[in-house]
Amino acid sequence: MDDVIHALMFIAIFGSIFLTVIGIEMWVLSRQNRQSYHWKETLSNMTTGAMYKVVDGIAIALFIQVFYDYVREYGFQYSPDVTAFSLVFLFLAVDFFFYAYHFLMHKVRWMWSVHATHHTSKNLNFSTALRQNFLLDLNFGWVFWWLPLALIGFEKDWVILAIEANLAYQFFLHTETVKRLGPLEWVLNTPSHHRVHHGCNEKQVDTNFGGVFIIWDRLFDTFRDETEAGKLKYGVAFRQPTTLNPLRLNLDEFIDMFKDAYRYKDLSIFVRHPSYVEQRYRADEKKAAQ
Repeated sequence: MDDVIHALMFIAIFGSIFLTVIGIEMWVLSRQNRQSYHWKETLSNMTTGAMYKVVDGIAIALFIQVFYDYVREYGFQYSPDVTAFSLVFLFLAVDFFFYAYHFLMHKVRWMWSVHATHHTSKNLNFSTALRQNFLLDLNFGWVFWWLPLALIGFEKDWVILAIEANLAYQFFLHTETVKRLGPLEWVLNTPSHHRVHHGCNEKQVDTNFGGVFIIWDRLFDTFRDETEAGKLKYGVAFRQPTTLNPLRLNLDEFIDMFKDAYRYKDLSIFVRHPSYVEQRYRADEKKAAQ
């Protein structure tokens, strides 16, 4: 029960910080006569964010930690003294495995079906960062992030802190207010890089997966600079929702995945790329209709 209370307290503290930053950005944009926030969408983003974070905090407290402790017993049990080196190693490991997890969320429809919620906004501002899906912890995609960290053997409490710090940093990437950050663009994930990640045009899709660092994208050839990405268009390339209902934003893509698997009698849809149905089946349907 204490873990649940601590998780809810963490949500309250960072929620207050995030809402303050959103309020400041709204004020700055209004002073510049720029339109990025829309009240209905902003409220929807905040609602989906609250739904996600409550479930996430409870999930970490109730079963993700149990999973972590169990797996750690069979791993390398790397548990060094707390030093600058060990903390840097932990933070780099957390970010690298987030990159891998995030990559899979865009490549495997089972995982995309819940991550898609985050990409469905046609606007990009700090409130967009809150547009998350409460199913993220319930479809068990998080195993790809937590499992390798547990096998290495990092101490659980430090892992939780590092993961939360990583996610908190990513909140500040969701803005058009901050332009380029000079030499930092080479190493860190920045608002410029993340704007490309949220784009749905051909040069923008499936790029810039990093959390805090952009070095993984540069190493594995998934990097696209904003100056080379063309005109940015936010949203998703396929099955763009037309609703702002928070529950539907959470569930529609997940339900559609099952509908597609049933309709086309193809279970591989669950592990194929999110665009597979459009390219494999619906393209043929359009040709047949012509």
